[in-house]
Amino acid sequence: MAVNTRFATGVHAMVLLAAEPDTLQTSETIAGRLETNPVVVRRVFSLLHHAGLVDSHKGPSGGSKLARPAKQITLADIYKALDTGDLFHTAEFASEEAAHTASALHQVFKNIERSLRDELSKTTLSQIAKKATRKAAKADGKKHK
Repeated sequence: MAVNTRFATGVHAMVLLAAEPDTLQTSETIAGRLETNPVVVRRVFSLLHHAGLVDSHKGPSGGSKLARPAKQITLADIYKALDTGDLFHTAEFASEEAAHTASALHQVFKNIERSLRDELSKTTLSQIAKKATRKAAKADGKKHK
């Protein structure tokens, strides 16, 4: 089963944009800092741009930046922009017994996804960026001792 890392990549990229909110950053720069392919970042930025979370400008002096302050962007906004469908899928079995189990399981999955979205809506990009900065500062302090 393939793991979708689009949401995590999107959050990481958005944190980097939040660190320099007035600076246009290229997908190459962001990709280099995330140690991933610029195409991955461009695909994520395209979806975020379409959702109104990122402003992107093409051309030699182009790049991307947050479309609004990080305090106004929740993880739920990012998740919705990068959503690739249901988190969980039930298997399709032919028996009637399996259909009843699948139906019950489907309801559990819907409840989990609702809870996930509710939890993501409580956290802003700004909060994640601040936590990341504190952890980085703490790690730097340990390196210099």
